[in-house]
Amino acid sequence: MALIGGAEWTPGCSFDRTLWEEAGRSDVLVLPTAAAYEHPERAVATARDWFAGFGARAEGLMLLSRRDAMDDAMAARLRESRFIYLGGGSPMHLRSVLKDTPAWRALVEAWRGGAVLAGSSAGAMVLGDPMVDPRGGALTLGLGLISGVAVMAHYDTWSEEKAHRTVQLATGHLRIAAIDERTALIRSPDGTWSAAGAGEVTVFVDTRPAPLEVLRGPR
Repeated sequence: MALIGGAEWTPGCSFDRTLWEEAGRSDVLVLPTAAAYEHPERAVATARDWFAGFGARAEGLMLLSRRDAMDDAMAARLRESRFIYLGGGSPMHLRSVLKDTPAWRALVEAWRGGAVLAGSSAGAMVLGDPMVDPRGGALTLGLGLISGVAVMAHYDTWSEEKAHRTVQLATGHLRIAAIDERTALIRSPDGTWSAAGAGEVTVFVDTRPAPLEVLRGPR
């Protein structure tokens, strides 16, 4: 699993090639769901060009609405994929489309079966529970594929005041993973986490920075 801070499929995202190789060099299935109202076909085209740069093939799954997420054929495509990539956009829309649907269950089944799952920006944010609401930095419900971890995407673009408000929520068992753009927080099958890409990842526990090792363990 790769949680990416945004600006996906752009120079600096060197980890994408590694993820593709980990997926057995299989086709990349791109879901532009979060960009449903922002020309999703452009997101797919960007991904296709980016992956073609190192010999990979990306294709779009135009799962844009909740009706799409209820479609058995869409779910089958997800279940069969070995590399699923959730692009950026609106995390609220992405969550509302996928929650409690056959498509979401198929995605989880594919990941648990060994597929590589990458989410950037909104695509990373929804995978946790709770989820950071980018409108103000408060917490809301996520899809909960990983528990006890909330993702702050685009961390290098946040104002100090807004970031501080969210970091203060990292108390108890909640970890806040603050991820810069063009940067990935990657979970290996053995449960270890590492950072890759152009920027940095900072994990906050009890409002203070902590090593990535605090994320280790089953989720």
